[in-house]
Amino acid sequence: MNSRTKTLFSWSGGKDSALALHEILKSGVYEIESLITTVTADYGRVSMHGLRTELLHSQADSLNIPLEEVYISKEASNEEYESNFNGTLKKYRGQGITKIVYGDIYLQDIREYREALMSKIGMECMFPIWKRGSALLAESFVDNGFKAVVVCVDTEQLDASFSGREYDESFLSDLPSGVDPCGENGEFHTFVYDGPIYRSAISHSLGEVVMRGGRFCYSDVLPG
Repeated sequence: MNSRTKTLFSWSGGKDSALALHEILKSGVYEIESLITTVTADYGRVSMHGLRTELLHSQADSLNIPLEEVYISKEASNEEYESNFNGTLKKYRGQGITKIVYGDIYLQDIREYREALMSKIGMECMFPIWKRGSALLAESFVDNGFKAVVVCVDTEQLDASFSGREYDESFLSDLPSGVDPCGENGEFHTFVYDGPIYRSAISHSLGEVVMRGGRFCYSDVLPG
């Protein structure tokens, strides 16, 4: 008999999500019922990260965990996001699932926002890597054999040349002082393509580099 507690997992496709999932799976206490990912419908990409949904599906397949995509429009208001996200989760709440996992590290306002949002539908948030320390988490990511590529850089916080680079020891050592090594302040986002939580690495290649909004430098990652 399976005595593990079923939970949902808010999955972005990046390193913080991967680290949080690794912790949850190692505990042996929880069973992930589904990954929940917000996708911008107009672009067919993961919101904020800009990752193609084909690669998101490859991640879910390699993780062997079902995926639920929450669609929002490209100009979505906060109200649209909350309505669509909570609307999706209510289905699982109706099945008796009351927990969802997030990969946040230390931004208290973000944590409080998530907790308030989930409380509206009677769900509880879990934060397995909360307050672990960004430098230690970045080191453990590399040491545990995770592999990722930087897919987006906020050029108001970090030079565009960091976009498209491997997230490795070299990347971390080149980061300017003041830039969080996990990009917790939105300095950069990543796509995790290999690691101990995957059954196999995700084949990919780098495509064009695009600047959007005069600020965000995206390195497109192509499947295969």
